[in-house]
Amino acid sequence: MQTRKKYIFLTFLASWLLLFFFGGDQLRRLSFFSGRKAEARRNWPRWTDRSLLKNFADPEELQRDGDPSLLSPRERRAAWLSVYKSSRCRMETCFDFSRCERNGFKVFTYPRERDQPTSESYGKILASIERSRYYTPKPEEACLFILGIDTLDRDHLSAQYVRDVDEKIRGFPLWNGGRNHLIFNLYSGTWPNYTGDLGFDIGQAILAKASFDTENFRPGFDVSIPLFSKDHPQRGGERGWLYQDSVPPKKKYLLVFKGKRYLTGIGSGTRNALHHIHNGKDIISLTTCKHGKDWEKHKDTRCDKDNVDYEKFDYQELLHNSTFCIVPRGRRLGSFRFLEALQAACIPVLLSDGWELPFAEAIDWGKAAVVGSERLLLQIPSAIRCIHPERVLAFQQQTQFLWDAYFSSVDKIVHTTLEIIKDRLSPHRSRSRFLWNTLPGGLLVLPDFSTHPGDFPFYYLQHGSSPSEKFTAFIRVISQGGPLSQPILRLIQAVSGSQYCAQILVLWSCEKPPPPSGKWPQTTVPLTIIQGRRKPSDRFFPYTAIQTDAVLSLDEHTSLSTSEVDFAFAVWRSFPERIVGFPALSHFWDPEQGRWGYTSKWTNELSIVLTAAAFYHRYYHSLFTEYLPAGLRELVDGLAACEDILMNALVAAVTKLPPVKVAQRKQHKDTVPQQVKGTAGAVGSRRFSQRQDCLNQLVDWFGYMPLVSSQLRLDPVLFKDQVSVLRKKYPRLEKP
Repeated sequence: MQTRKKYIFLTFLASWLLLFFFGGDQLRRLSFFSGRKAEARRNWPRWTDRSLLKNFADPEELQRDGDPSLLSPRERRAAWLSVYKSSRCRMETCFDFSRCERNGFKVFTYPRERDQPTSESYGKILASIERSRYYTPKPEEACLFILGIDTLDRDHLSAQYVRDVDEKIRGFPLWNGGRNHLIFNLYSGTWPNYTGDLGFDIGQAILAKASFDTENFRPGFDVSIPLFSKDHPQRGGERGWLYQDSVPPKKKYLLVFKGKRYLTGIGSGTRNALHHIHNGKDIISLTTCKHGKDWEKHKDTRCDKDNVDYEKFDYQELLHNSTFCIVPRGRRLGSFRFLEALQAACIPVLLSDGWELPFAEAIDWGKAAVVGSERLLLQIPSAIRCIHPERVLAFQQQTQFLWDAYFSSVDKIVHTTLEIIKDRLSPHRSRSRFLWNTLPGGLLVLPDFSTHPGDFPFYYLQHGSSPSEKFTAFIRVISQGGPLSQPILRLIQAVSGSQYCAQILVLWSCEKPPPPSGKWPQTTVPLTIIQGRRKPSDRFFPYTAIQTDAVLSLDEHTSLSTSEVDFAFAVWRSFPERIVGFPALSHFWDPEQGRWGYTSKWTNELSIVLTAAAFYHRYYHSLFTEYLPAGLRELVDGLAACEDILMNALVAAVTKLPPVKVAQRKQHKDTVPQQVKGTAGAVGSRRFSQRQDCLNQLVDWFGYMPLVSSQLRLDPVLFKDQVSVLRKKYPRLEKP
């Protein structure tokens, strides 16, 4: 009996021990979590065994990182909520979608106050909007509103700080608590804490902010933008530094940093530790204390040596010759160094915990940057050494794409911000992350045209597909006064004879009405007449009648044979993203005139293929009409033969590629005006001058010369070879 009692007692004791170690821990966890306060710290690591380890330091103390002047997370959150009272805003709760339904996505900018100066950067932002296709001067048509008050610099110690913003915006009739407003900001807070305080209540406005903290960022509502300098170009912008003849991914230095070192205050911890990874060989980490007014009062024992080493290296040279660039936080989370590294194809290594990366809603930064942790700085060198060279090259190429697509100018930064907001209005018609992160980028892929990659001319190779095997002939008629002329009749017969022609559309832009259907030639394919508005830009309107991928653009006086059409179409199917055609021009820089010029003389280069006889993808009709601002189309309508140049400039700007010229039976006539006499000479001279003006005005709008030159012409195999005609696929191309 005693033995039995002993076994029962031991079993009971073992059960309690098991319950204590396995179940008791869970019970304690439940009671711990239920009793947690709302001010739990997100940034401090949540150790799984924290309930078993005794804390010897107060969490508030840990978050201050040794500097009693810094705010704790609770204090920072309280400061944020005191300004951003609508912290739970979402598009569904704080945005009036009905304002965008009638007139589409239109943006109105408030008039600028005469007595209030505007910074250069904010002036560029407003100019980007006002010269864009989004802009409307009528507030009743607007979907989104932009303040005329400069809100970029909200550091109250700054000379550009605008006071009494709260009082001013409350007096605006359109403010409506900030609803449907977008506020741009680059700098917030001030020494020593640099919180997100803007100094006024933004209400229900969307905030497009640099150095955005993930804790305060409102996903799906706010937009994180990059920090850019006042010298950042308005439009165009410099190209990236990675050229086709300089692609080796391994450079002289593996990892570099050269910048300020903060001795005290926020941001000092990370930069003070950077010297630990410097080896003087392939890792260069240089800092200087020599900045600010009182740097000598706070300098430590390392400052003098650091300042000497700092002067030994040139910053631009380090950028050019390094594979990776450290981008640590400064006083704020973002820095100019981020965009500088992107442009230099120096892969950014980000050390800025809690930074909501620019446009992260659309951009996949995992393909272009290494996101590190400030607490794991010493592991960075070994981590990046493990990245395979092929992966390094892919990172570098992606930095160049992102720089050129979204960051190289203020225009692109502002337009990317607006397009992200626009996508939120119609999620079913928004761009996928694939479209945002693949050439040519989200700004040049219009979701109103399609959201399927296979409908665009850029992605056929990536998806293993091909464009449709038929084309639409699009003939523009502007000078028919009576019966149809012989040239247009011959052109219709030649085009309709192609086995690849699906339909013929005639854009009738004459004063007199078109002839009745019985007067048009009989064809084997449908022939449709479209009444135009007698404007040159009409030829690139996205007509719903165009159902094929390929469009053959023709003028009424163009002379082509069926063989020429067939061969050009076969070439276009191999280059569906380009313009493929016959008559060509080339551009050049005239140093004497200090402007761009063009010539139709026979040269060894070409950069323009006239759309009087050319194939291109129908998507470019939508891009021409919907992407370009109305002012640019009005320019085309006011200058003779300018639409050719604009379409070529647009396609070159999108693809970064030249057009393709194909073999032609009859050479295009040289129309240099000096060789023409009489009245025709005067008309030709005026036309030539207008084309010159058009070219230079387009360069001014793009911010650079988008046209790309080529020395390539494609001919059929066996073209003019001394072999039997029976062996040639396009023998009629050789006939005069």
